[in-house]
Amino acid sequence: MITLYGGPTPNARKVAIALEEMGLAWRLEPIDILAGDQLTPEFLALNPNNKSPVIVDDDGPGSGGPDGAGRFVLNESGAILLYLAEKTGRLVPAEPRARALCHQWLMFQMSGVGPMFGQNAHFSSYAKDKHPYSIDRYANEVSRLLRVLDGRLAASRFLAGDDYTIADIATYPYTLRQAQARHADFPALARWSDEIGARPAVQRGMEVGPARRETIEGGLSGLSDDQRSILFGDRQYGG
Repeated sequence: MITLYGGPTPNARKVAIALEEMGLAWRLEPIDILAGDQLTPEFLALNPNNKSPVIVDDDGPGSGGPDGAGRFVLNESGAILLYLAEKTGRLVPAEPRARALCHQWLMFQMSGVGPMFGQNAHFSSYAKDKHPYSIDRYANEVSRLLRVLDGRLAASRFLAGDDYTIADIATYPYTLRQAQARHADFPALARWSDEIGARPAVQRGMEVGPARRETIEGGLSGLSDDQRSILFGDRQYGG
């Protein structure tokens, strides 16, 4: 059994989608980031970086050893996707070139799409004070990254080639809203997004933590001072 610690965030959803696609037995341990669950001693014992998702695999590497090894804790969503793909032999190509491209586009999501989309959301929606330079800087970077993705998907059915992989799973939760809102600007991205979104496993994975979906996806409107402290202030930074 794999336990996923997370909530309605793109990074937790990508892991939930992978678990569903791979047919693994798993359960959700909800982490409410607005309540500060990620700052509790119990969660910090799993990930001192206080970020979700985290998985705990009861049947991890070394299972069945004399010392009882087997319970394996892993964080960082890209590392989790690679671990699950290797564990199951699914959703990562075996052919070397295609495998390298899968890793390339996974890293593109981890190093570009995730951080830049997150900063765009923060400065345009979450921040109390609105700074035009910051808003424009990250909005422009989001548009640039969407153009890169659209160009790739105009030439390829999926990011790594002809086959659906963990690179697509990693990218979809971050780009869904943009693909819907800007489908005329990025038609190849919209085509890809529609195809992935029609997959039953994707639909199930996207339902992780629906109770907080409106608040988080809606720009975290109506945050209390305590919630801002948890996410962006003294409680987050140990003040």
